[in-house]
Amino acid sequence: MTGLLRALVRAVPALVLVALLLTGQPLSALAVDQPHSFVAEAVRGVAPAVVRIDIERTVARQPFDPALLDPFLRDLFGDPSGTMRERGQGSGVVIDAAKALVLTNAHVVDSVDSVEVTLADGRQLDGTVEGIDPVTDLAVVRLRGVRNLQAAPLGDSEALEVGDWAIALGSPYGLERTVTLGIVSSLHRDINSLGFADKRLDLIQTDAAINPGNSGGPLIDAAGQVIGINTLVRSGPGAGLGFAIPINLARRVAEQLAGGGQVVHPYLGLQLVPLTARRARENNRDPDALLQLPERDGALVQRVLPDSPAEQAGLRRGDLVVAAGEQPVRDPGSLLQRVEQSQVGEPLPLTVVRGKRELSLSIRPAALPSAAT
Repeated sequence: MTGLLRALVRAVPALVLVALLLTGQPLSALAVDQPHSFVAEAVRGVAPAVVRIDIERTVARQPFDPALLDPFLRDLFGDPSGTMRERGQGSGVVIDAAKALVLTNAHVVDSVDSVEVTLADGRQLDGTVEGIDPVTDLAVVRLRGVRNLQAAPLGDSEALEVGDWAIALGSPYGLERTVTLGIVSSLHRDINSLGFADKRLDLIQTDAAINPGNSGGPLIDAAGQVIGINTLVRSGPGAGLGFAIPINLARRVAEQLAGGGQVVHPYLGLQLVPLTARRARENNRDPDALLQLPERDGALVQRVLPDSPAEQAGLRRGDLVVAAGEQPVRDPGSLLQRVEQSQVGEPLPLTVVRGKRELSLSIRPAALPSAAT
């Protein structure tokens, strides 16, 4: 940039000010001409649909051993056994204004006695939990006696790329209408790798701050469309990493829950570990190895659950699943994704390496027991 150009750039605000004074325009016109950030523009269209959720639930008190409790303290504080009232808070987002439906996390409204929803305009309403899916940590709440709701525009989480902007909205620590900014740090993070063995989710990872109370609030893109539902933040090593449930999955689950049904998740009945060709070669070189492994990438069967579809299909411990439905399987996550896309009771072809042989098996996924009961 030349010295003359720098001088002109620095002089522009002063020239505008002189022009306003000469024409008699108010100085507030300066603010009108200054555009807001893209974050403010994106948030403006979604914020009216973001809600705070306050809940109460009855929980069991932690019992004390009566032999360890001093009689004086027992007389003073009473019997510590029994139940107590617990209050909690989270966030949610209106996804259907006509039906007054709010999408949030299952852990926010699980086993609650009452739900109170505070809208962005300050109205406080009672809510009813329409359905919960613990496997995906999603729930739908229906509001009662409300008009003039505004739903958030839903985007396409499959169109996301690492590095896209990510904006988290919610009520962390009870602070309403809070906005944090970051990027999409990674896609398809397996929730099992974060220590949640009872969940089935490929998560969006973001560095946008997701704090307690943000759970259930929306994660939006630069265009102001919801791309995910905030669900958890990593504590301990790697603290500060936030995760959100992709909106494409959340939309499908919400449609089933809002209709009063249960979400059925197909399952095979396998415990799997990832295997790579390199790890297999290292194992096979070991003279004390208990088993010679196929030197290929795939999902290695560690255990076959009894009376499961996998047992009925003839799968065994040590089998390596390398393809499902004609799609390659490079790790347990890719197999799980293929199973989630399958239909309960419909044949799913599997290609399995057993020893030095490659086998073609057909398995019929069943409903995940926890979802079917």
